[in-house]
Amino acid sequence: MDKISFKNSNNPTIDMSAVINYPEGFDTSKTYPAVIVSHPGGGVKEQTAGTYARKLAEEGFVTIAYDRSYQGESGGMPRQTENPSVSTEDVSAVLDHLTTLDFVDNNRIGAMGICAGAGYTANAAINDPRIKAVGTVSAVNIGQMFRNGWDGSVEDADAAPMIEKGAEARTADARGGDPAQFPLAPMKEEDAPNEELRQAWEYYHTPRAEHPTAPGYMTARSLDQIIPYDAYSKAEAFLTQPLQVIAGSEAGSKWMSDDLFERAASKDKKFHVVEGANHMDMYDGEKEIAEAVGVLAPFFEKNLSGK
Repeated sequence: MDKISFKNSNNPTIDMSAVINYPEGFDTSKTYPAVIVSHPGGGVKEQTAGTYARKLAEEGFVTIAYDRSYQGESGGMPRQTENPSVSTEDVSAVLDHLTTLDFVDNNRIGAMGICAGAGYTANAAINDPRIKAVGTVSAVNIGQMFRNGWDGSVEDADAAPMIEKGAEARTADARGGDPAQFPLAPMKEEDAPNEELRQAWEYYHTPRAEHPTAPGYMTARSLDQIIPYDAYSKAEAFLTQPLQVIAGSEAGSKWMSDDLFERAASKDKKFHVVEGANHMDMYDGEKEIAEAVGVLAPFFEKNLSGK
């Protein structure tokens, strides 16, 4: 593996930080299929995205896990901005970089993501046909989640105050105050409304998976960009690539994977349910990840074969 940095082709003022993983027996004189791995909202490349990237490299792929703009070790200000449009473009910017590497076959590049990274990956594939195959794990359409709640029980219109909150934060930021923060996962254990989201707190804020570049919050100004966003917009017309959706049977977020699967125009699409798993189990559960990779590896092998 190599830790790398490269200019974001969509915004050259931002340096992207990433880790490339190589398959066993890697030979720079050969070309390989590649898979881009996008991290969850609030996460960084050193956490679950890095785990999936390493596991898929063991299956014969060049893989790249990266930090999104404004997050982790990538550049950009304000820090911890969660701008969905930029995050979607980041996937294509990483792909742009891969096309400059002689050992990557430009016609055999796939992408996957976990949580919000899965939503951004799907959105990028709608926009970018260079992505030849799409995998999602515990998919979250971040706009749906913030509009409709973790379980989808909130009406769109009821999220209007959140847009107002984001607009107010932008005004405060423009006047020179410290950027207001908004949690992407519970910042305290007592703030978690259920066990699944308590595990999200545990993942980001205890030795389970905490990382110094993943503080677990975003800028409050991000809200007015997130609330109207639909990661699956026009999936019924333009998400035509082969699609492999994976979600836990007990995940409160599963409805967003269901929605992606239903809306995607892909003629080759499959949904694998990991029985007994919740949303967070798919981040670092040993047997859950093994099951997911056991599905993803042959999916990418088949669809990135170049045939």
